[in-house]
Amino acid sequence: MTDQTASSRPVDDDALSLRMTRYLPASPDEVFDAYTDARKQKIWFSILDQTPGIVEIEVDLRVGGVQTAVWGPDENTLFRETQTFLVIDRPNRLVTESTGSSPDGMTMTTRIDIRFDAQGDGTLVTVEQTGFPVVEVRDFFAGDVWVGAFDRIEAFLRQEGAPDA
Repeated sequence: MTDQTASSRPVDDDALSLRMTRYLPASPDEVFDAYTDARKQKIWFSILDQTPGIVEIEVDLRVGGVQTAVWGPDENTLFRETQTFLVIDRPNRLVTESTGSSPDGMTMTTRIDIRFDAQGDGTLVTVEQTGFPVVEVRDFFAGDVWVGAFDRIEAFLRQEGAPDA
């Protein structure tokens, strides 16, 4: 079961926010750890890439701590994101303030609230992200960024759950 939804009506105060859900095939502990552990992130960030790129991640997982991620296909095309942890309720909830920049110099800061709810044999992950500068950026995150992240995390979790050969 895969469920992905995003707000797409730019008619009210929620126009520059999104809400998405995705079922992932692992326990809340496993999903939370895949999302917050630097070693695991380095794997899933590039797990679906045909050619390896650059992935550098550092995590200080504590309230007030920071996660810094730098990634891209080469040194001239790097994305950067710094997340400050505001709420950590392992394995149920994570709230961060995220400041990201793209290779073209665009920057933005948003607030991300993620819930990890046990559902059957897996986890229903709910992401609420607020503070997008324009609807088009919000739609890009809803249609590409979060879907891609969920696809990568799911591939990682399935790989981790596979029996050793």
